[in-house]
This record gives sequence, C-alpha cells and structure tokens, in this order.
Amino acid sequence: MPPRRRLKLGLKVAVTAVLLAAILLVVPWAELRAGLAKLDRSLWLGVWAAFLFGHFASSLKWRLNVNIGRAGLGLTDAVQIYSAGLFANLCLPSIVGGDGLKALLAGRLTGRYESAIFGGVCERVIDTAALMCLAVCGVLLSSVQVEGWAGQVLLVAGLLGLVSAGVFLPLALRLRLALWPRRLRRPIGRGMVAARRLWRRPQLAFGLLAMSLAIQSLFVLLNMVLGRGIGIDIPVVYWFFAIPLAKIVTLAPISLGGFGLREVTLAAILGLVAVPESQGVLVSLLWQTVIVATGLFGGGVWFLLGLRPAARAAGRRRSLLEVAREKPRGRSEVNGA
Repeated sequence: MPPRRRLKLGLKVAVTAVLLAAILLVVPWAELRAGLAKLDRSLWLGVWAAFLFGHFASSLKWRLNVNIGRAGLGLTDAVQIYSAGLFANLCLPSIVGGDGLKALLAGRLTGRYESAIFGGVCERVIDTAALMCLAVCGVLLSSVQVEGWAGQVLLVAGLLGLVSAGVFLPLALRLRLALWPRRLRRPIGRGMVAARRLWRRPQLAFGLLAMSLAIQSLFVLLNMVLGRGIGIDIPVVYWFFAIPLAKIVTLAPISLGGFGLREVTLAAILGLVAVPESQGVLVSLLWQTVIVATGLFGGGVWFLLGLRPAARAAGRRRSLLEVAREKPRGRSEVNGA
C-alpha cells in the first residue's frame, strides 16, 4: 500500500477510535445494555429479512444502471456481483470499495468496463439524490411539529437544501471541468457523463429514482422499527429527516465505513426531538449489526452462486467448481519442460 493511502487509512482508524471512545465516555454502558434488553430478537430478524429484500431490489436497480451502456449483465450474475460488493464493504475502508469491486467484476464479466464504471456512478448519483429528497422533505415536514429554536433550524436547513438544489446544482453542472480542483475532476467528470446518459432517457431515470426512493424509504422505516423496539416513540416524519441526514454525513470519508460518525450524528439529530443520547447511539449500533450481518450473508451468496456450472463472475469467467477441479501445474509444466 502506498504511504499516502496508508496515512489516510491510519487517520480513518484514528478518527473511528476517537469517536467510539467519546461515545463510551458520554453514554453510560448501563443505559445501552438496558435499552438492548428491551429489543425482541424476532423483531431484529424481521428487520434483517426486510433489509435483505431491500438489497435484492437494489441489485436489480444496479443491474439496470449497468445495462444502460448495453453491458448485457444477467440477473443471477448481477445478484452475485452485488453480493460481493456487500461483503467487500465490510473489508474495505469505505462503501466506495464495494462499488469498485462491483465495477471490476461486472467489467471483467461483460467486457464493458466503462458501462460497469458509469453504471456504478449512476447508481451512486441516484441514491444520493433520493437521500437528499427524503432529507429535505423530512426536514420541512418536521419543522412544523418541532417547537422553539430547533424547529426554526430545521426550517432554515430545509429551505437552504431546496435553494441549493435549485440554484447551485445547475451552476455546478455547467461549470467547466478544468475549473474544479484537480483531485475532484475525475469523479465529477464521471458523474456528469452518468447524468447526461440518464438525461437522454428521462423515463428510465425517473423510474430508477422512484425505485431508489422506495428502497431508501424502506430502510428509514426499518430504522424506525428498531427504534420503537428499544423505546423510541417519535412520529415517523422525524425518522425521515434523521436517517437520510445521518447517511449523507457518513458519506464523508473520515471514518471506517462511517462507523462511529453515524452514531454521533444520529444521536445529535434525534436529540433535537428529545431522544436520549443512549437511545440514539443504540439504534445506530443495532443498525450496524444489521449491515454487518448482511455483508456476511452477501459473502455467502457470492460464494454459493460461484459454484454454479454457468457462473462466470467467480474466477476469470469460470465457476468456482471449475477453478477447484483444476490440478495445479508443476514447475516443469510452467517452464515448458
């Protein structure tokens, strides 16, 4: 690993450790344990099952994005590669690592690396837009019900979000790529190309956005179910601004997979509606357990689908069974003797 990347990884580890240490110092362990005792295990399992369904729908959406460039990615292969990305999110420093693996495997399988890369970029652009829509709508609706300065802050934040989307986003898209900082030119350039591709097919773009809004809304409701399972009794509209905002904040690459940062952010946001810090931290930690379990499940799906005789995304367009049956070549064979 290059020294620069090693330094970035070290900083992320340090930030994550500091955030977790701060949580343990501020939030009493006894309160976390008491809140966890309230949660029914069957409720957690139900949330996990629904989360798996949501990610299956996300794999279909990701396949549609990749096939915008006529990659011809099949359904089963798409599920296998998407599952590999879920597993990679547990092992690599950020969610982008999982996206990178999906692009690599899809490009290797279809031979269309550009379609795989821009399909992943389209996916990230649409999901981020859906999160922003949910966050802004949730903030504006919540501000009506929150009294005092907190409601005013939410109202101003929602209005600023609308103004930013309506004014600054079109200006940013029209800004010449050479005027952006050098480090941002490549991802922004890819994002612009992906946006243009979607703009040429507005019906597909709106369909993908609707799918993303539905999936992200499902994830918000699942967070709410976990929250109510540990005693957080607040209106559903509050969850629709807390969860998307926390997820948008954790996209910032300053901790490992957003771990620690999400807990602090969600506890602070829910604190605006008088939710105790211990409950805000606990519901976020419970959601992290759902994510980890899903990543491990994704690794199992990746492996099992790789055993298919028709699998092509396992070992250089071969199934894992074919790779396992190959006899290792000796030195004489390698050297041509």
